[in-house]
Amino acid sequence: MDIVLSGIRSTGNLHLGNYFGALRNFIRMQDENKCYFFIADIHSLTTHPDPKELHGNVKNVLVDYLAAGIDPEKSVIYIQSDVPETIELYLYLNMHAYMGELAKTTSFKEKARKQPENVNAGLLTYPTLMAADILIHNADKVPVGKDQEQHLEMTRRFARRFNNFYGVEYFKEPVAYNFGEELIKIPGLDGSGKMGKSEGNAIYLADSPKEIEKKVKRALTDAGPTEPNSVKPDYIENLFTIMRVVSTPDVVQHYENKWNSCEIRYGDMKKQLAEDIIKVTSPIRERILEIEKNDAYLRKVTQEGAEKARESASKTITAVREIVGFKKF
Repeated sequence: MDIVLSGIRSTGNLHLGNYFGALRNFIRMQDENKCYFFIADIHSLTTHPDPKELHGNVKNVLVDYLAAGIDPEKSVIYIQSDVPETIELYLYLNMHAYMGELAKTTSFKEKARKQPENVNAGLLTYPTLMAADILIHNADKVPVGKDQEQHLEMTRRFARRFNNFYGVEYFKEPVAYNFGEELIKIPGLDGSGKMGKSEGNAIYLADSPKEIEKKVKRALTDAGPTEPNSVKPDYIENLFTIMRVVSTPDVVQHYENKWNSCEIRYGDMKKQLAEDIIKVTSPIRERILEIEKNDAYLRKVTQEGAEKARESASKTITAVREIVGFKKF
């Protein structure tokens, strides 16, 4: 049975993009693989979250995981900071990671450009912590989006470099795996790039029907096409992209035809889109409202998850220490 590993940063509630881009894949994988799904609270420290909000953010992701369908009876669900072995492996991997290659990563350069006042070492070494997350369980498969492919390639490089340096074949080189499909990328409602927790353009799994209707109604549109079969602007294409994911093909085709004939009424389209999003999120939201009140259950899930994750991680660290040359007297 292959080992699958993935995680989501604890920076708030999960949204439609997380669900279609990641969670749905996680749920499909857990029946045929040994799955480890974690909540990346240490990764979130690179942006210096308010300590008062950190635990609440972790809880939000945990509840959303469970409500979306990740089953603690089938998968190991754990909080990153509950497995200190990951941090130890992160330290060892940093000894084989070089400043030049870390500084060249696309995500580092982009974040350094956006927040030049917060270019910290944690941000620079983000790829080695991600590698430690994966290699601590010697994962075979990692479901990742396009924005993480470079980091996964670096994980493979670090695994190969460690093996070559010590003359062993200990770490596997994990592969990206998404059922042979293109990962779905859900755009934001503001006409920009992908939907994001920190971008203010997201529909959350926990949003009420009224909140969803309000957000969709505010989505950027224009006066409509003036020529038949014209190319859609990005912000209009974004709405169609979301519709293709949540609506039936005949509904999508109806609005494509309306666009092509210059008869589209955005009010009608947004009303339909909001209804179809609500159909997807309502069952999840109902489970969120139920699970978030059950602290005893959440405690049980995280404690058992930490035990199982540490059992796997401690085997890796014991082997790595021996390979590195640490021995007890």
